[in-house]
Amino acid sequence: MRTRAQYIERLGKMNRNLYCNGEKIDRLDERQQGAINVMGFTFDAAWDPESKDLCTATSHLTGETINRFNHIHQTPEDLHKKQDMTRYLCNKVGHCIQRCMGVDAANAIHAVSYEAQKSPRAKTAYHDNWLKWLERFQREDLVASCAQTDVKGERLKRPSEQTDPDMYVHVVEERSDGIVVRGSKVHISEASISDEILVVPNRALKKGEEAYAVCFAVPSDYEGVKQVVHFHNYRKRDYYQRGIETGYTDSYVIFDDCFIPWKRVFLCGETLHGGIAALLFALFHRHSYSGCKPAMLDCVIGLAALAAEINGIEKTPNVRRMLSELIMTGELGYAAGYTASALGKPEVYMPGVGNVPYGPGNCIPHSIYANVGRCLTGEAVFHEQEILCTIAGGMPATFPFEKDLINPETRPLLEKYLNRNPKMPIEDQIKFWLTFIDYNLSSSAGTSTYGAYHGGGSPIMEQIAITSQYDIESKKDIIRALAGMSPRKK
Repeated sequence: MRTRAQYIERLGKMNRNLYCNGEKIDRLDERQQGAINVMGFTFDAAWDPESKDLCTATSHLTGETINRFNHIHQTPEDLHKKQDMTRYLCNKVGHCIQRCMGVDAANAIHAVSYEAQKSPRAKTAYHDNWLKWLERFQREDLVASCAQTDVKGERLKRPSEQTDPDMYVHVVEERSDGIVVRGSKVHISEASISDEILVVPNRALKKGEEAYAVCFAVPSDYEGVKQVVHFHNYRKRDYYQRGIETGYTDSYVIFDDCFIPWKRVFLCGETLHGGIAALLFALFHRHSYSGCKPAMLDCVIGLAALAAEINGIEKTPNVRRMLSELIMTGELGYAAGYTASALGKPEVYMPGVGNVPYGPGNCIPHSIYANVGRCLTGEAVFHEQEILCTIAGGMPATFPFEKDLINPETRPLLEKYLNRNPKMPIEDQIKFWLTFIDYNLSSSAGTSTYGAYHGGGSPIMEQIAITSQYDIESKKDIIRALAGMSPRKK
């Protein structure tokens, strides 16, 4: 396993293919430091005696101890630990821990490549290729991002119907030594600070869309790959220092006639498995949200409760009701994810067939419960903002700038008029409101709210998954029997 320092050292040696605001930048650019600091926690925690058991696993390939973010889940207990690890680490950094995309994509591709290799029309040994990549991924303790979301172009048209076929990443040429791909994957979290990028399809595919059924891996600084990066950082502070400095990045990952050797291709042309790859990554990622979103609710609850305490309204019935709403949302999301772990099996849902065995045996979370947990917590994010706004009042919207808070002429006056709770030191109150603003009124906060709503699939996508996979007919049968109606014809 690597250390934080080794991870950063490797980033510093990578090729420059990052672009931001008209510049070509280095991976150790100052604007990346907050995100790198967050990712560093995933390495620190694997060595920390307090969290080592939670954040490491035993590789089913080599028997070696590896970072759990590089593990293929073998049992429900593995899924439980991934969920708990995610919540633990998100609490440590106060936001997304950034590394779940890679492990979620890896678990999806592990199953898909195994099934696709069985096809007599398989263009390469998909699963054999995958296992070689996976062994290196685990041995070198690499960070992977997952590139799934396509540009999509004309939103009501399928990939094969687009005026411009590049609106979905696709194969433009097959060669004896590999494939050439073109297109762009967008909103790809932490691609700019990852070692590798795993690419999976974005949606279910049909006959005629074989070029879009492609899974592969490339180094994130690979020739033919360009990243246009958006940074999400808090305003720099000079005096009232934060307990931790964090930041996040997203990239438009552009594949500009990018050559991928066959040894890095895990699916190419099998539309059925391409659709399942899209579904499985989404499923594993929604399961990760059952650790991430409850952790974010932990932070929201802390912000709401401290705002109420500072404002002197913590004992009012209205505040208690709002806090109970937040608690219920977080813990119901966690409970749904925990149930999805407990019911995990090496199975996927096939429309018209039901759950069927799939893959070489890695444990896949229960789809209904993983989607329920993600949908519950995703739909709630704007209501959470409403609750925080209600409890905090207007102060955060017009809070003084830091230099006014330390200016000798204005400091004593501001400390006098900002003080709402004589039992709490005014410096602590100021630090709290500055942090509240970071979380809720900064440019980074707006991005985080949109990301929490849409990331892993917008609530409508979970609703589609839930209603299409849930056995609604059996519930009708219950009522038929209770009402004395004729049994359903089967």
